[in-house]
Amino acid sequence: MCSLSQGVVKITSDVESVRSEIRDKSIRVIDVRREEDYKQNHIPTAVNLPLATLLSDDNPERVLKLVNAMGIDDEMPVVVYDDTFGALASRIAWTLEFIGHSDVSLLETTYSKWKSMGLENDNSVPEFQLKEHSLKLRPEIVATSNYLETAKEKEGVILVDNRERLNFLEQHIPGAISLPYRILATPDKILRPKEDMKRLLDNRGITGGSEIITYCGSVGTLSGLAYYALKSVGLPNTRLYVRSFKEWKSLSKPIEKQQDANYWDLSAE
Repeated sequence: MCSLSQGVVKITSDVESVRSEIRDKSIRVIDVRREEDYKQNHIPTAVNLPLATLLSDDNPERVLKLVNAMGIDDEMPVVVYDDTFGALASRIAWTLEFIGHSDVSLLETTYSKWKSMGLENDNSVPEFQLKEHSLKLRPEIVATSNYLETAKEKEGVILVDNRERLNFLEQHIPGAISLPYRILATPDKILRPKEDMKRLLDNRGITGGSEIITYCGSVGTLSGLAYYALKSVGLPNTRLYVRSFKEWKSLSKPIEKQQDANYWDLSAE
């Protein structure tokens, strides 16, 4: 696997590579589904970290304890998966990246797809030796409300709203452009192939050289997926506004409504 922090982009891990690395015991796989779903069956050797558990307190020190308990040190490659469309896994992967873990990627598909292909699964709960991961926060990949309020007025900064198109049309942060999360995927994979994704982003004026800030509705899941979509085409200067539109609105920050919008056009394709 490749280090994101070194600018070499490996966003998703393909199924066959993950299967091989599981057999070699050379990776840690994280299942972010609910505990009850995980206990029924999961990818072999996967540890369970439900997104709700992370979001109950995502203070870096507490996240570090969770990472240590899963037997993850600085060098352990990590692959994260969910059973939605990659958004939950993306939020956890981003959090690991934020605390300084450089070798983390998303499984290229969902757990349902994994099972439908007849691939290995079991219901055993693995135990791993406690590790010590360092804490090296990466503030350059996060945006706070104050940072966003200042940055969005600057030339060369692109603000991207990843909510459903209709939500964007109703209200959004001023200056944002719409990139609905649903159009980032293909039927089989959580993210489009690189060239297809690049075309999609180019058509919206999202290109290299800009600082890009993504946000969604509340906790940075949909925008977390967009964060990795942007990284997948070599746009490294990307930040996640983790608290997203819910916080922005609660702080009574400026809000904009799309004027003369075609409300029937929900695809934004």
